[in-house]
Amino acid sequence: MFRKIPAVGLFSLSLLLPLSAQANNFNYNYFEVRTSFSPEVVGAEFSTFLTENSHVVARVDSQFDSDWDAAVGVGFNGPVGQFADVYGQFLVHHINYTERGSNDTDIEAEFNIGGRLWLAEQLELTARLGKLGDSSVFHAGARFHSTQQLSLSAEARNNGIHGPQITMSVRFQY
Repeated sequence: MFRKIPAVGLFSLSLLLPLSAQANNFNYNYFEVRTSFSPEVVGAEFSTFLTENSHVVARVDSQFDSDWDAAVGVGFNGPVGQFADVYGQFLVHHINYTERGSNDTDIEAEFNIGGRLWLAEQLELTARLGKLGDSSVFHAGARFHSTQQLSLSAEARNNGIHGPQITMSVRFQY
């Protein structure tokens, strides 16, 4: 009898999920260029679908002072409802620190999870929380989609290395 309860519970839970939400509400095929303030950091990010609900991510950020934070990994993505997606990433970072000297590098793992929500037809809200080694990762902001291929964003972020920053980016979707 107790073996049937988890199966019945899972079946009941599946009935609560919306049947119309089959495809992602957002595009995960993009190339992004960004700049952050306080401290100044420039970065780029690339993402492309592996399957409908998984993607590959590669990104690099630098202060152009013999430093970098290069990361590569895989992510998942899927619809939560008609206007929202949940997504997450597992990334491996190769970090060269400025303050420790140009020869001091680390390999760190990051896991994050977040959400994207359509607030209006061309306005998206996004948030992400995660952990990079012993540091926390946080991103929250808004993205304006001027066309289907081009969007602009403003975010508050802490990528776990440079501390809290204000970031502006341009994203080219394909």
